[in-house]
Amino acid sequence: MDKPRPPRRALIVHAGAWAIPDNERDAHRAGCKAAAEAGWQLLQKGGNAVEVVRAAIRVMEDDRNLNAGSGSVLTRAGHPEMDAGLMCGTLMEAGGVAAIRNRANPIEAAHEVLRSKYVVLVGSGASEFLDDHGVPSVDPDALIEQRERDRLQQALLRDPGDGADFSGAGVSMPGDTVGAVAIDSKGRIAAGASTGGICGKPPGRMGDTAIPGAGYFADNLAGGASCTGWGEPLLCMGLSRRAVDLAREHNAMDAVWLSLREFEQRFSGYGGVILLARDGSIGYAFNTPSMAVAYMDEEIEAPQVVGVEPEPPPQDEDT
Repeated sequence: MDKPRPPRRALIVHAGAWAIPDNERDAHRAGCKAAAEAGWQLLQKGGNAVEVVRAAIRVMEDDRNLNAGSGSVLTRAGHPEMDAGLMCGTLMEAGGVAAIRNRANPIEAAHEVLRSKYVVLVGSGASEFLDDHGVPSVDPDALIEQRERDRLQQALLRDPGDGADFSGAGVSMPGDTVGAVAIDSKGRIAAGASTGGICGKPPGRMGDTAIPGAGYFADNLAGGASCTGWGEPLLCMGLSRRAVDLAREHNAMDAVWLSLREFEQRFSGYGGVILLARDGSIGYAFNTPSMAVAYMDEEIEAPQVVGVEPEPPPQDEDT
């Protein structure tokens, strides 16, 4: 009898779905590539999937060109408020934080919650918990880029009200939420995401990124996914969970496109999703003009960066 094939190590990362301007595309390519390289190096050294996802996302949180950690967008009050989440598909455990202001690497805050008996902590309560557990804090002003002050002023001019209309945010406004999914040599799957949210959001707003099943989801029996885009409908649909469920019956690329088409048709939602099926196969899809994605597996010698240039969706065979 043939021996079972060992799990195929794989990693995929994203840096947000939106209309990436021409002058920012090189930065998005570089950010995704660096994250994939960091995660892959750890995978090759035997790192587990959770460690790999954390490492890849930390690289993107430290990249001030992206909307996670340093360089996050600002609320209407002019502060960064960040969300992040992390899930291990082995025991189906997750941890998330939302509306935190003073952590340079929110994915590490989410990991600390993952290690606890809780699932999601928010705001000042999350900060107190993180202080008690030794997660380093920073001055929130150190996370702010002048670019984001300028974008906030532009957003306030467009919408001087309460900032509740984000219907076009997934297409025309910077998204840059980051995420990663990994499968390690033992077949363990992990997924995570991190974001500053939407520019000009009201303080206290939480999107999908902190919530397992919405912004990220991992199940060793099916796969793992990480999502980005317009957070309110992503929360209502549970897009990452839906994509992983579809991977039980479809290949990875079909699963992401089927989930995204449902998201668009039923919720008028804009965004993107990355996915690794349990066999290590790779899927990604987006319905915004572009979405920076990079991936690696054992058959690829260097990170493949895609989606920075607009890509058309696949055509059905009968059309």
